[in-house]
Amino acid sequence: HLTCFRNMVMLSLVLLLLSVQWSWAQEDPLLPFSEHLDLEHKVRLKWGFDEIQGTILFELTVNTSGWVGFGFSPKGGMTGADIVIGGVGPKGSYFTDRHAGGNSMPVIDQKQNYKLLSLNESDGKTVMKFQRSIEACDENDLTITNLPMKLIYAYGQTDEIMYHSTRRGTKQLNLLKYMPRVNPPNSKYFDMTMINFTVPANQTHYHCKIMKAPTFDRKQHIYRIEPVITNFDLVHHLLLYRCPPSVTEPFEAECYTSLRTNLCMETIAVWGVGGGAFELPEVAGLPIGGNVSDFFYRLEVHYNNANKSTGRVDNSGLRFYYTSELRQHDAAVLGTGLAVAPGYAIPPKAKSFLTYGLCDTAYIPKVLETPHDLQVFSLMLHTHLAGRKVRVGHFRGEKQIDFLAVDENYDFEYQDVTNLGKTKTVKLGDKLLVECTYNTENRSTLTWGGLSTSDEMCLAFLFYYPAMNLNGCMSFPNATTLRSEMGTPDLNTWLNMMSMKTWNDTSINQYQQTLKRIDQLVIIADSFKNISRNTGLIPNLSVIPSAPCMSGCDTKNLALLWLLLCLLCDN
Repeated sequence: HLTCFRNMVMLSLVLLLLSVQWSWAQEDPLLPFSEHLDLEHKVRLKWGFDEIQGTILFELTVNTSGWVGFGFSPKGGMTGADIVIGGVGPKGSYFTDRHAGGNSMPVIDQKQNYKLLSLNESDGKTVMKFQRSIEACDENDLTITNLPMKLIYAYGQTDEIMYHSTRRGTKQLNLLKYMPRVNPPNSKYFDMTMINFTVPANQTHYHCKIMKAPTFDRKQHIYRIEPVITNFDLVHHLLLYRCPPSVTEPFEAECYTSLRTNLCMETIAVWGVGGGAFELPEVAGLPIGGNVSDFFYRLEVHYNNANKSTGRVDNSGLRFYYTSELRQHDAAVLGTGLAVAPGYAIPPKAKSFLTYGLCDTAYIPKVLETPHDLQVFSLMLHTHLAGRKVRVGHFRGEKQIDFLAVDENYDFEYQDVTNLGKTKTVKLGDKLLVECTYNTENRSTLTWGGLSTSDEMCLAFLFYYPAMNLNGCMSFPNATTLRSEMGTPDLNTWLNMMSMKTWNDTSINQYQQTLKRIDQLVIIADSFKNISRNTGLIPNLSVIPSAPCMSGCDTKNLALLWLLLCLLCDN
C-alpha cells in the first residue's frame, strides 16, 4: 500500500506539472483580449474564444481575498443574469454556475455549464480561469452573441457569499467582435491617401500611387489603422504594399499597367468595404522607420463605379497611428488563397461552386534564409460579388487540425479584418487551404478570375507575427493538366469549349472535381520578388464538430483516473 501511495503521488505530480507547463505555454495566445471592468482597475477580465469549436475562455482577476462573481445580464442588473461565483476559502476552492431572478442571492443551476480551469488566491488577489460554450446550454444560460453584451461583476471581502454593497459594476463589451483601443504615450498618426484623384467613368478601376511614408530616425510601431474614405459609394477596398529598394521615385498610374506598380507586392495593410478601424494586439506592431525608413509604398484603391459617374474627385486612403514605444514583435500580413491570374473560370448557373487556394509553408525556406512559425491573430477574407462562403482550413502532417476562419454568410458589402479570438500557430510545414463558395445562378456566361468586381477572387490575408519578408503563399491549378484532363490540350480550343459548353449540375460538378483533383502550382514569393514554384494537391476539407456543452464537474474522467491508479497499485 505504501508503494501504491507513492505511485499515486508521483503520477499526480507529473499530471500537475504537465498541466502547469501547458498553462504557461498557452496562456497569452489563448487570452489575447483584456479590459478592466471598473474605473479603479480592481477588476480585470481577459478572454479569448474559438468560434470553430464554439467555446470561450475567461480569466477574471479581482483585488480581493473573498468571493468573486461574474456574469451576463440582459439589462445590466441582476434580473435574468447568468452568473458564476467562485473563490478560495478555508476548505479550498469553490465555483458554481448560477442564475438570478432578481435582487437576491443567485440560485445554483441544476446543470453546471461553466468549467473551472484554475482558481488561485495570493497577494490579496483572486484569479479565476474558466470556460464555457458560446451558445446557451440550458434555459438559465445566456448565449454570447457578436453584439455588445452587458457584463456584470461583484465581489466580497470574505468568502461568505453575501450582499456585495458597492463592490459591483456593469460594463458593455462586444466579446466576439472586440477591437481594442489603446492610447500609448507619444502616439501620433500620418495619412497615406490619394490627392484629388478624378475617378474614371468606368465600372471598375484600380488606381495605384507610389509614395514615401514620413521619415523616422528609428523604428516606430504602427498599432492602429483607420480608413479615410471620401466616397463610400465608390471605394471598394484599399491595399498598401511596401516596395523593394529598387523603387526610388514616386509614381501614379492605373494599377497593373506598368512594371513599376507591379514591383511593390509586400502587403502592409488592407481594408474592405463595410470595415472599420483595426487595432493590433498589444504584443505586436507593424514596423516603420529605422532600417525600413527609405522604402516607398504603393497605395492601391479599387473603385467600383457602378453608375459610371463622371467628375468624382477622391482623396481616400489609410490613417496610421504609431508609437515610439516598441512592442514585443514586428507584425506582417501574408496573402494566401487562389492566385489572381488569367485562365481560371467559374461556370454559370452554379448554385454552389467551390474553388481552392493552397499555401504550403514547407516551401517558405526556398525563398527565406531564416523562416519561422507564424503566430496568426487576425485575417481578412476576400471575394467579389459571387462569393457566398469562405473557409480557411489548417493542415498538419496531412491531417486537418483546425480552421483558421470560417464565414458561412460572406457579404461582399461587409469585408473587415477579423480577430481570431486567440492566436493560432502555423508551423513551418503546415498547409493552409482557402476554400471559396460561389453562386452564379443568375449568370449566363463564365466568370473569370480577375481584378474586376464582376470577376472573382478567393483570398485570405493573414495578420501574423514575428514578421518575415514574405509577400504571398498561393496556388493555381496546372493549366496544362486541366486542358489535357478536359480533352482540349490547345488553349484556344479549351477557351472555345468552355464558352460553348452546356453547363448543368452534372457538368458543373465534373469540372469542379477536375479542378480539385489535378496538380496545383504552389507559389511562394518574398518581398523582393524572389519566387519559388512548386507543385501540390488539394487536401479534403472537413468540418470540425463544435464542442459539446461544458460540464462543471467531469466525474467520469475522475473515475477513470482513479481506476488507472488502482490498477497501477494492483500491479
